[in-house]
Parts: sequence; structure tokens; C-alpha cells
Amino acid sequence: MIVEIETEVSRDEPADLRADLATDNVVTAWLMLALGKGREHAGNDGYDDSASQHYSWDDTVQNHARVSVGDVIALWDRRELIGVSVIEAIDIASAEKTLYSCPHCGKADIKRRQREKPAYRCGKCGHLFPAPRQKTKSVTTYRSVHGKRWVNGRGLLSGSELRALCDSPKSQLSMRPARWERLREALLDATGQASTVKDIAAAARLAVAGGHRESIVRTRVGQEAFRARLLREQGEVCAFTGPTPADALEAAHLYSYAESGEHHEHGGLLLRRDIHRLFDLGHIAVDLASGTLDVIPSLHSYQCYAQLHGQPVAVQLRPEHRVWLDAHWLGKRSRA
Repeated sequence: MIVEIETEVSRDEPADLRADLATDNVVTAWLMLALGKGREHAGNDGYDDSASQHYSWDDTVQNHARVSVGDVIALWDRRELIGVSVIEAIDIASAEKTLYSCPHCGKADIKRRQREKPAYRCGKCGHLFPAPRQKTKSVTTYRSVHGKRWVNGRGLLSGSELRALCDSPKSQLSMRPARWERLREALLDATGQASTVKDIAAAARLAVAGGHRESIVRTRVGQEAFRARLLREQGEVCAFTGPTPADALEAAHLYSYAESGEHHEHGGLLLRRDIHRLFDLGHIAVDLASGTLDVIPSLHSYQCYAQLHGQPVAVQLRPEHRVWLDAHWLGKRSRA
């Protein structure tokens, strides 16, 4: 297989590429399922993934501990390839995970029904019910960091082509080991860009040489579900600046979550990442007397922030929002 690829590219590519392709058989590849909003299974709240930057899983998923820094990660949505990259790091933490199951048979194969009532149906026993049974479980969470080498794969490989690259083509697992040499050849055929394949393989070997990085971080219990609910309720809108891609939005608590440890209903807004940080510091606040944003003078030298001063918020505030924002104003600005 490797010799055939060398022969295929040797007429057009430099010697260093041929050498890279001859030694990248040490690379491990994974086919990872990322359904996003197309997810049907309702056994848990899903994962907070951003395909081009990170992918999350936990120790309830088969193969969860086999994935390593330097592995090639190929994300797909069952229909086609989303993209390919190399895992630069894996952040490990712990969290409480909410699990949902059928109240009749206890299985997690439940699906939300779009229009019919009751709202849920069990795929195992066929039972219909208005709400699933819930329980929480302590889990170890994993999140890959893979943004540097991301290659958009839309339109390159179909779902059936990707299944054929796996060690077990009929597997139903969300994380499936795949053959890098097969994926490499398929990408070469689909893109005609051997340099792209070279970059992926070289980055994989470099990551392996650099070793595995694990970082222990404090995970806010329920944070992913909290953000998902805000996205459903408020849409892809930064409450202070307006329409913003979901990948750049964070769930901002309007109070100190570190002190309360609770996700209060209507106690959060979606904010752009930099705005969220400045809000937490009190550098941007909402003056409810005028209903406008107040930006501290030291930020006025930055046009992107100066232009927000005196502008109305971009979303309709609920009474609960106003209570928290008023407390934020009094707490931050009274000490200024």
C-alpha cells in the first residue's frame, strides 16, 4: 500500500514528501461521530463540540482511553466527512453527567418525537412517555485540541467511503479506529493535494515526539446543557454586540457562579468570548437606568469597544436578567 502511494506521487512531488509518506505508517487514525444539531439519540445532553477546534467525549464511550496526542482525527456526521486534523492535546477533567432512559424498560435508546405527543419514544420497547427517567453519574471527560491542522472535508468522502476505512466497517461506535494508510490514500484521491496529506502526517509525528499533554481543569457541572439552553432560547446572538457565530459564544452567568455553584434560570446571557471576559471584570456593564452598555474609559482607545458605549443591549431582557444585571452594576461599579 505505501509503495503504491510513493509510485503515484513520485512523478510530481519532491523527495521529502515521498520520505514522509514512507514513514507515516506509525500514525493512528480515528473516525469520530459529530452530529451536532442533527443528533436524534436522547440518552444524554450530548457534547459541546466545535468541529474545527475541539471534540469532546467521556469514559462512558467505548475506546475513550485509547485516543492519544498525535492521532489523526476524522469527524463525520454519518453522511459525509466534516474534516480532518491532528490531535495536539487532550484536556482531561471530571464532571457530573445527566443520563436519560426509558421509564418502562430502563434502556437509553430513546428519541424525541418532533410533533407527536407524548414527546418521547423508546427504540427498544416502543414505550411512549412524556419525559425520560433521569440520573446523574460522575464521569471523566476528554476534549481534543486540534485546530491548528484542520482541513475542511465537506464534499470529499461519503459516509459509506468512511465506513470502509475503519477496522470494523459495520461498527456502530461513535469513536472507531480507522486505517490511516487507507484514509491517506482516499484523501489523496479526493483532493489531489499530496501536500495536505503530508502536513497531516508530519504534524502527527511531531505531536507524538512532543509527548502527551494532559491538563486537569475544573469543569462547571451542567455548563454544556446551560449553554445549549441559552442557544435554543436566544439564538446565535451576543447579548451586547448582536449576531455572532455559535462557536464564538459563551454562556455568561450574570452572577458569580463560583460562589453559588448553581445555574439559575434566566441567570445567563450569551456573550462573545472577549466581551464575556470584560463583563466578568466589570469593564463592560449594563446601566439599567438608561438601558445601555457602559464601557470604562480605559477601553475607549479600542474602537471595537468604544463603539459599544451607550448602545442598547442586543436582546430583550427578562425581569430576572435585570435583577442580576443591576446587582452586577452595583457590585462592580460601586468599587470602581
